This record gives sequence, C-alpha cells and structure tokens, in this order.
Amino acid sequence: MAEMLADGLGDHELDATACGSARAALAMIATTEVDVVVTDLRMPDLDGLALLDAIRSRNPDIQVIVMTAYGAIDSAVEAIRKGAYHYLTKPFKVGELVIFVNRAVAERALRREAAMLRKQVGAHRGLVAHSPAMQRVLGIVERVASTMVPVLITGETGTGKGAIARVLHAASTRAAEPFVALNCAALPEQLLESELFGHVKGAFTGAIADHPGLFVAADRGTVLLDELADLPIALQPKLLRVLETGTVRPVGATQERPVDVRVIAATHRDLRTAVTTGTLREDLLYRLNVLPIELPPLRDRREDIPPLTDYFFGDAVARHPAAAARTFSRAALRCLLDHAWPGNVRELAHVVERGVLLASNQEISSEELGLDPTVMPVLQFSGDVVALNEIQRRYARWALNRFGGHKTRTAERLDIDAKTLNRWLSDD
Repeated sequence: MAEMLADGLGDHELDATACGSARAALAMIATTEVDVVVTDLRMPDLDGLALLDAIRSRNPDIQVIVMTAYGAIDSAVEAIRKGAYHYLTKPFKVGELVIFVNRAVAERALRREAAMLRKQVGAHRGLVAHSPAMQRVLGIVERVASTMVPVLITGETGTGKGAIARVLHAASTRAAEPFVALNCAALPEQLLESELFGHVKGAFTGAIADHPGLFVAADRGTVLLDELADLPIALQPKLLRVLETGTVRPVGATQERPVDVRVIAATHRDLRTAVTTGTLREDLLYRLNVLPIELPPLRDRREDIPPLTDYFFGDAVARHPAAAARTFSRAALRCLLDHAWPGNVRELAHVVERGVLLASNQEISSEELGLDPTVMPVLQFSGDVVALNEIQRRYARWALNRFGGHKTRTAERLDIDAKTLNRWLSDD
C-alpha cells in the first residue's frame, strides 16, 4: 500500500518515498529533508501514534497525516490531539490525499517563513524591548503589521523609527516584496516629485528616459516616507491621491498607473503644529494617521540601555577585531546610564563604537566614551514642598517599580545596600 500511494503521489509531481515500517521512516527522516509523513495507525513493532510522537520530538516542523480504518476513529482523533496535521479514513482516493499533502507542504512553508521573520525582527539592529514602553510599542506593531492601512511613526530623532518601519514590513504579508525608503528632506521639490512618482522621457530637461519612481518600484510592497513634515506642500495633494485611489501619475504622463503599496510615514516633528502653520495638509494627516505609533525617547526607557549597549558593543567589536576593548569600566557604565541621550539609540550606537575604537586597553573608560558631562537628565519638580524623607520614600518606590520590583537591581542603581532600600520603602 505504501508503494502504491508513493506512486500515486509521484503521478501528481510530489516526490514520495515508500517505507516498509515506522523505524525505516525515522531512519530516513534522520538523513533526508522531509516535509510530510503519511502513516498508517495500525503497524507492528512501532505504531502510527508512536511514530508521530517520535517525529514531534525530533523534528516538529514535519507535518504528519495519519490513515485509519473507520473503526479506529478514536485513535485518529488522539493523533490530531498529539499534533497530526490531518487524518484520512480508509478507503480514500489518491486525489484526496494529494490535496491534503499539498496543503500540509504549504502550511509548513508558511510556518518556516514566519519563524524566519520572527528571527529577523528579533535580531533587527537596535530593536531592544525590555522596557514596558517598548513592549507596548512592539505589541502595537504585532497587532497592526498584517493590516494594509497606513501607519504614522512619531518620535525624536534617533529613536528607531526606520527600524520599526522595517519590522512592520518584515512581519506583514508583504515581507517578500520590496521595502523602499525615502527621506523627504533629502531632495529638492522637483527631484523629490520625480523620485516618488516617476517621470516620462522628455518631461523636463535631463529626463532622457522613463523613470518609474519609488511607488512603482515598491509595488506590492511598502514605502517608508521618512521626515514626512518636510514633504513640500505642492506634492502633498499628489501623495493624498495615491493613498485614496491607489494610482500614481508620473511627471509628464497623461495616464495613471495602479500601484499596490502600503505607506508608512515617519517624523520627529509635531504634525499638529505643521498643520496649524500651513506646512502640512490636514486631510493628508488624517489619511496617514490611521495607526499611530509613538516611540519613546531613550531617556524614558533606561532599562533598555544595558542590553542595547551589549548589542552595539558586540557589533562594534565584530567590525573592528583589532580593537583592544573587551568591556566597560564601572564609571563608563554609570555614564551610559546617567546620560540624557538627546540623540537617543543612534547616539548610543555611535558612543559605544567610539569607545571601542578609542580604548587604550581592554576596559573602556568614561573619558574614552567622549560624553558631555553637562548633558544629564533634567529632574523637574512641581506641587507642594514635602519633607526629604517623603521624597526619599516616593523615589525609592518609583525606582522599584521601574525595575519591575527587583530590589537588588534597584538598590544597585540607587547606590545603596538592600537593607537601606527596605528601610526607605517602609519608612513612615
């Protein structure tokens, strides 16, 4: 029967091999890439359920389809509970098996692609989300990645808006299609219009050939419009039309061309202020601000500074293997934690690389980081004046909350011992 089914699957352009026993199948799986196993339930020595368990423990990516007689439906249901992809009741036609084998192959491919995307997202440069603020951001990203509506990413310069845009693309159904990014502040108006929407030959001086433009280049994919607030007001109606109609007209053309593009916009500016001052159309803001994502500055996610530092340090050492640096001094680590980071994650990456390059020995000193000691976090006070011990208690509780209730880390950060921290927390 195994040989007959293998021949039948082969007739439908599926590469199938017959095995005379479950142990022979396990031996083959150990040395051969296999997408799907089709197995009987009732077999001597090692039955189908035992084979399923062995496959799930060794290679859970392999899909398993079980065959069973009508009288053994309960066993088939048990196989599904244990992770089998599907079961077929004998007798069945080969064409029916072909349908489910093809589906199983397709589902396995989707699972592997999703795993690859998760790995890419998790390893993306500068994307560390240990802090509650960034956990909330990535939670939003996960929920909106598969949608097709525009996303507006806001945040200070250097917070990682471009990285989040790439994660959105990588986690979407468009991941295999182009991702095209353009800085709206980088080009003069005429060149920007041509770069975005394309032009036809002879549209202007120097247009010696047709140019498709970024929207056409990103068809079925994603376009990131960075620094949206710097998009010239004259081009904003044209962008709005692309968003509303899904068509683009190149400069000098008389006909529009359909494009299927998801638009992600990013800016460090206050877009409401831009609307008030007349540099941004309000209808364009409403069209783009469907799914807003605001990235917190690094000073508001200090829990992420140590893991970000570790990541950038490893990256810098790998790119500069001749550098002497192997670690940071305690003073240098304190400087990294205390700095205000006006340039955010981008500034941290540059500072860590500078420390690696300038270190005179294995331990990077605070001086070799090159940080301005005057750029420190600004503590702001408001409300009634209270006793110092009350401030001490409130601050200790706030710090403990910032470190997720971890008293040892809180005490180390406050530069006190655990006994003192407990006294501060319980002081009346």
